[in-house]
Amino acid sequence: MRVLVIGSGIAGASTAYQLARRGAEVVLAGHDRDGVATSAGAGIVSPWTSRRSDEEYHLAARAAAFYPNLVEQLAEDGREDSSFEIVGAMVVSADEAELDAAEKRVTERATTAPGLGEIQRLDPVDARAYFPALAPELGAVHISGGGRVDGRHLRAALLGAAEARGVRSISGAAELVVDGGKVTGARIGDEVVSADAVVVAAGAWTDELLAPVHLRLGIEPQRGQISHLELPGTPTDAWPVVLPISSHYLLAFPGSRVVVGATRETDSGFDYRVTAAGQREVLDNALAVAPGLADATLLETRIGFRPAAPDGLPVLGSPEGHPELMIVTGFGPAGLTLAPYSGHVIAAQLLGAPVDSDLAAYHPDRFTRR
Repeated sequence: MRVLVIGSGIAGASTAYQLARRGAEVVLAGHDRDGVATSAGAGIVSPWTSRRSDEEYHLAARAAAFYPNLVEQLAEDGREDSSFEIVGAMVVSADEAELDAAEKRVTERATTAPGLGEIQRLDPVDARAYFPALAPELGAVHISGGGRVDGRHLRAALLGAAEARGVRSISGAAELVVDGGKVTGARIGDEVVSADAVVVAAGAWTDELLAPVHLRLGIEPQRGQISHLELPGTPTDAWPVVLPISSHYLLAFPGSRVVVGATRETDSGFDYRVTAAGQREVLDNALAVAPGLADATLLETRIGFRPAAPDGLPVLGSPEGHPELMIVTGFGPAGLTLAPYSGHVIAAQLLGAPVDSDLAAYHPDRFTRR
């Protein structure tokens, strides 16, 4: 089977790699655009603390459990640089009731999610032992299984492993080719690539790509501004992910680097700018939680356009009337958690293999049926 995958972010790279592992002939079409979500994602893999809907949590829990398998797969193909590491995660708050609720939530989930690891309630002194920059009044619920991943490193590992499996990559803007009402491939620059099936993994640009088949899913760009700080001389390698009771977060990486963010700006369009209000929001929230970062160097602020579906859930599957077309998008701020596993599931589904998840809640027809 010959499959064309359009989009070379985490979703597209993962789908192409998993298809190749299953023996498909794969062409991967990528197009460099400012604001691709993968390049600006935080890289938190710790869904068990989430307060979002069951539909999103259940997929995310399977996705987190898949990560060790993915690391093994990549190592088999000579890529041991996925960057995924288990460093633990902490829900932090000065409000004991909020910590009680978080502890109850993760304890209930631990029975079906062994990857969550051990749960520990920490007083402010112990919490700062894990993340020294924390505010002194913050206690925490610590789970040992929380992970982090660098999206750029993971994408590079997936692309390298895909190439080793025979995936051909081409660069350029894509336009679907439709013949007799069916998608038969796409025009990529000056080349027409024919395929038995086409996977659209174009992130926030999905609806634009689907225009030739008159499909509109309502995928909109949600701008996220996320800042990278450096604490010179401070070893941050083992610091856990920090999750306040908000949409903001902090996570550390090797090299004395701490990532803080992020804004969630709806109706932003593709406005690729760091704004004064966005930068202030990111830093105000970060320093309220971790005042010890006040003297850190602000290295850069990245911008990513997250693909946001109208109901906040991913979009996975073939739209009605187009079995030759597969859509993989809508991950919002959770792309680095959800996309690698989604690529695995979509590859299996496309090639007729058993699928280990019920994808009904994420089907694109929930938007196209009126």
